[in-house]
Amino acid sequence: MIAIDRPKLEGSVAVGDQRRRRIGFSEFGAPGGPVVVWLHGTPGARRQIPCEAREYAEERGFRLIGLDRPGVGSSTAHRYTSISDFTSDFQIVLSTLGIERCSVIGLSGGGPYTLAVSRFLPDRVVSAAVVGGVAPVTGPDGIAGGAVDNVRAMEPMLTKMAGPVGKVVSAVLSVARPVAEPAISAYGRLSPDADRELLSRPEFRAMFLDDLLHGGSRRMEAPFADLSLFVKDWGFRIGDVTTPVVWWHGDEDNIIPHSHGVHMTTLLPNATLVTVPGQSHLSTLGMSVEIIDQLLSAWPAAPAVRAVAQEAATV
Repeated sequence: MIAIDRPKLEGSVAVGDQRRRRIGFSEFGAPGGPVVVWLHGTPGARRQIPCEAREYAEERGFRLIGLDRPGVGSSTAHRYTSISDFTSDFQIVLSTLGIERCSVIGLSGGGPYTLAVSRFLPDRVVSAAVVGGVAPVTGPDGIAGGAVDNVRAMEPMLTKMAGPVGKVVSAVLSVARPVAEPAISAYGRLSPDADRELLSRPEFRAMFLDDLLHGGSRRMEAPFADLSLFVKDWGFRIGDVTTPVVWWHGDEDNIIPHSHGVHMTTLLPNATLVTVPGQSHLSTLGMSVEIIDQLLSAWPAAPAVRAVAQEAATV
């Protein structure tokens, strides 16, 4: 396995009304630059960040922070009543880490949480990117189809079984290193061509393995909690998200149909849809640098940040 950039800082932040829960984080890049918060997919954890994005954070001079959601990695297991509840934890994490404003990226299952913080923290979220994001499947903003819609009937079972099943999965992952990489390769062989190509690249296999072993091996209840929340009311209307959102979606996505991205960008009042030809669900991760560039272009000081990074590269 190739070596990848390790976090410069890693830990957890106390959250909740009594500060009795914790949210895990990993930080890469430059401590003094703009902040990009990366919200992982389902499943996933705080290190589900491509190697090239980690390296780019250092080169360009910005902070790149991955967050665990409750029930995975270093985060305490907790059940939100809706997606919108994540906002209060997110705000505490920002304040604790000394972050006044940030951009947010949400991959797949991280998409709904990205929209939630954009909706309720417009003064703190400068720009947002959603990559193959989940769309509501119920309520006035809902759209049918896709993997999430297929689990709607299973929601009561997911709620009951999340804890026990999550503990079993975590126990397996804690001793799974010898078989984890072959398992990732096996998943790739069953995936569409674009995802298979991505998962054949050593740096992406290393990233997924790093995230799996440092996040999932400790606690693995978050994916079940995510699925349960996705099929319920999210606690806000999509049309109320005024933060600029760029929605990246492969037109051959086999998990979240491209039509869901089209649907969401018609509801969002300040959104741009970037259709990525020939790409599926995971393969758009290979565009992380382009996605980050577009996010940072929304910052007022973006040209100055870029100039500093270019000057440093020539020294």
